[in-house]
Amino acid sequence: MTTTKPILAGQVALVAGATRGAGRGIARALAAAGAFVYCTGRSAAGHPKGMDRPETIDETVALIAQAGGQAVAVRTDHTNEEEVKRLADRVRSEAGRLDVLVNSIWGADPMLNWSQRFWEIDLANVRAYLDQTLISHLITNRHLAPLMVEANRGLIVEVIDGHFAGYRGHILYDLVKASLARLAYGMAMELVRTGVTALALSPGFLRSEAVLEHFGVREENWRDAIAKDPYFAESETPALVGRAAAALAADLDVRRKAGLIHFASDLAREYGFTDVDGNVPDFPRMFDGNVKAMASAPALDDQERFLLWARYCQIHQDPARRDLAMLLASALGLENLAPGLSPAQHP
Repeated sequence: MTTTKPILAGQVALVAGATRGAGRGIARALAAAGAFVYCTGRSAAGHPKGMDRPETIDETVALIAQAGGQAVAVRTDHTNEEEVKRLADRVRSEAGRLDVLVNSIWGADPMLNWSQRFWEIDLANVRAYLDQTLISHLITNRHLAPLMVEANRGLIVEVIDGHFAGYRGHILYDLVKASLARLAYGMAMELVRTGVTALALSPGFLRSEAVLEHFGVREENWRDAIAKDPYFAESETPALVGRAAAALAADLDVRRKAGLIHFASDLAREYGFTDVDGNVPDFPRMFDGNVKAMASAPALDDQERFLLWARYCQIHQDPARRDLAMLLASALGLENLAPGLSPAQHP
């Protein structure tokens, strides 16, 4: 009888923000692929929970152990440089290596009011918001990347939201998510003469713990929520982005993906894996098809106009989506737009 060696056997990974959502899904998938995983974040047993949610990094480690994987929880506030430095020292001392670093730190949803435009936002929490969502990533990379650079190997993954170049609907949210994509690109440029690769990874419509709770469903009956939101039909579990991270980490030629944004379902089709139900969701295809149909209708209601505008903001800078962007602009009555706001020209 022969056994197949796990694709990441012997490797060490660290997932910053492994408490819930994409971070938890990635930590579990890396462990399932054979890596030893350091699961870090603020929400741990005996400590206040982030985002007023019950999940902890200890629960993530327990799920990994139940599945036969190896992991350890290390409570870390990634906005605190001394704590991150101690974390890096611990990894160096205990493991002596770091092969995969995943930055999935977020926890800032309570700080955002999506109804406010940039001239209306409350600036009282802006510095705390940027510390939590952006500066934390810089601190983490600063102290953990040296373990990889010294060994001349490894993968750094910045988890973001959206693989499009356009606007994400809220000035602060867009500022940070676009900055994280730029961070991955900038690190990749500076790592070009090393064996370390940096890139960005985005899930699609994620069935996180918070999203399931919002819709009043569990993973077992998630399809019941499709009646409330038809787009939920193309949602995905955190396992999909987790399997994407594991596939990237196992790819011996991952350097060709350096500096780019990669969408989890696109990687599923490329590498040949699926979500836990055996499917590969395609939320962008569904969204594009629906807004195209709406834009071709004789009249738009307020919700349809909102959806068309949201999709236009996301895709208008993509030359490959120029035709759809032009259709949406026409339906919305957007005329004489400045070049930076109009549909991108085909190359």
